[in-house]
Amino acid sequence: MESRELGRTKERVPVIGMGTWAMGSGSAEKNKEELMALEKGIELGMDFIDTAESYGAGRSETLVGRAIRDVRDKVFLATKVSPEHFGYENIMKSCQASLERLDVKYIDLYQLHWPNPRINIRETMKAMDDLVAQGKVRYIGVSNFSAEQTAEAQESLPRSELVSNQVRYSPNSREIESELIPFCQKEKVSIIAYSPLDTGDFRIDQIPEGLLRKYDLTPVQMILNWVVYKDGIVTIPKAGAVTHVEENSKSVDVKLSETDYQSLSKAFH
Repeated sequence: MESRELGRTKERVPVIGMGTWAMGSGSAEKNKEELMALEKGIELGMDFIDTAESYGAGRSETLVGRAIRDVRDKVFLATKVSPEHFGYENIMKSCQASLERLDVKYIDLYQLHWPNPRINIRETMKAMDDLVAQGKVRYIGVSNFSAEQTAEAQESLPRSELVSNQVRYSPNSREIESELIPFCQKEKVSIIAYSPLDTGDFRIDQIPEGLLRKYDLTPVQMILNWVVYKDGIVTIPKAGAVTHVEENSKSVDVKLSETDYQSLSKAFH
């Protein structure tokens, strides 16, 4: 699996990771299927797993904790704190609760899930910075922040450096291309693309059949390949089933040419 550097950290993460939105919330049989999917993904080198305290009211973190129990050192683990918890003491409590649900001693990447203008960003980032100093968090990221908000978050960190911004990005959702991607590339802040497949709501017939044949990729694989084409971008499609994980893992076995990348970009406009 191809990997890329996270921010300026020298830490490398796979370009195709695994998202866990709403996982752990279903029946015992569904949870078992999701657990198997996460374990298979780790086996296939997709050892970057993203979750959040709000996913399934914490149940997604619990499921992830079960999946990584015996392979913690091999996994790059990311989770997110909800905006209503951005006060200093609340972040400390949220982080501790996530650590307990995940059953780990530290979180690799701790992210602010959405901006919260009601709480001073300096207070929020002071808490995040202190979590790094305490060894509970290794790296700090944000999610759904604009370029201006990302810059403000970075400037509010006393000692640490902001390494990532997790945002929606797909051939049909490209608002970040005009300002955020250039800003993050300039500042060496990684883009973590969520919902790259538009939660399954994309039209397969928009992808030129000739491109699928040329690269021997499925529509899903073609889209994931497109999403991570630019430097500094990785993606975390949902890892809900073993078959999906297996398909996703082969998405970057080949690389699109610049001409074909542009052709596919135009096909979705």
